[in-house]
Amino acid sequence: MDSIKLNDILGLENLDNVKIRFNLMFRQNWNPIEVFKNGDISTMLEGQYWNYNKNKSYKAGQTTIGLVKIKPTEDLWLLFHIGKVTKDLNKLNGVGYEYEDLPEYEKYLGRLIVKFKNKAQTMIRNADSVINDCDVSQILPDTFDNDIFPGYDKVNISWDELSRVIEKGNWKTALQNQKGVYLMTDISSGKKYVGCAYGENMILGRWRAYVKTGHGGNVGLKALKFDHIKKNFRYSILDIYKSTTEDQTIIERENWWKEILQSRKFGYNEN
Repeated sequence: MDSIKLNDILGLENLDNVKIRFNLMFRQNWNPIEVFKNGDISTMLEGQYWNYNKNKSYKAGQTTIGLVKIKPTEDLWLLFHIGKVTKDLNKLNGVGYEYEDLPEYEKYLGRLIVKFKNKAQTMIRNADSVINDCDVSQILPDTFDNDIFPGYDKVNISWDELSRVIEKGNWKTALQNQKGVYLMTDISSGKKYVGCAYGENMILGRWRAYVKTGHGGNVGLKALKFDHIKKNFRYSILDIYKSTTEDQTIIERENWWKEILQSRKFGYNEN
């Protein structure tokens, strides 16, 4: 069966006047799909209409399609913008254009996922050269967020991601029904903090505290600025146990992990 192509859905004409921007990274260490999921569309659009130091991205009157890569390891892209350049601001190394949204495509934004392998180094491509290689993977029933709980052994999220998903239904269900041992890693230094959860709401309760204060009442983390934690901390799960497991078992396992990871000597654990 023939695949459905991107323009089978969009029906754009005059493809020689259309450009597609494949957004991987706007600035160093920024992941644009996370920016999208956090709802910061204005930042996404800055990236879409950005000129680099030497070359202009567009010309006045051109239509631009904005795609953002969903995962670094997969060739899947989410449609987040279709607009038209209304004015060239003649500015390099910055946002170089004024533009208008094209409302007839709004129903597809944040919902249409295409599969495309970009074989060129440039991220801005003439639509007529690549659009027939953009296969429609799916059209989501609602706006993409990719925040389905991945499984206890695959949790590895930043503070920003944690703050966004902590109250989502599937995450709450998973985290509030399990006692366990978890790991917090400071990616700026490699220092680790091992903690355990067995009280009210179990892992959910502890991680809610980290979202609220950063340190969650832990002495070894209180010396850190909240902004540092927000920027550099990642959260994962080492062990999970049924809610009926004795608390002492959880505590003993926490101590075992502290020894294995040397988080007292080289990390943030102080007991």
